[in-house]
Amino acid sequence: MKEFKQLGAYGLVIKDNKILLIHKNGGPYDGKLDLPGGTIEFCERPIEALKRELQEEVGIEVINAELFDADSVAFDWQWKEEMIKVHHTGVFYKITEFNNEVKQEMEVNEINDDSLGAEFFEIEKLTKENLSAIAIMELEKLGYNL
Repeated sequence: MKEFKQLGAYGLVIKDNKILLIHKNGGPYDGKLDLPGGTIEFCERPIEALKRELQEEVGIEVINAELFDADSVAFDWQWKEEMIKVHHTGVFYKITEFNNEVKQEMEVNEINDDSLGAEFFEIEKLTKENLSAIAIMELEKLGYNL
């Protein structure tokens, strides 16, 4: 079985019992709702990756972020005709302040390669079937039952 490893920094933006999620395009979470964020580039600090990724994926400038968690999930992903073992590790931040409006629609390009846009979703209406594995993990750690 092939292996796929991912290390990223992700934002938890929650207000009024709603969480900011992206519409994922491509990869193991294709078609799911996912936390905004992504790959920590070579020599990039996690907080720098978080700020860059949230600007690229949802159009917001992170002003204040507090480290919340670091953890990982592992699962099998069927891609084309191959089964791939995914190990997804994330550094998760609670975003307490940001500038700019959330971009509800985004174009996929060389800078933003996997977000079709973002919006705030009522947490109580989310289900495990429509969420990425890392989103499920972090929402449960925040005390939400999905």
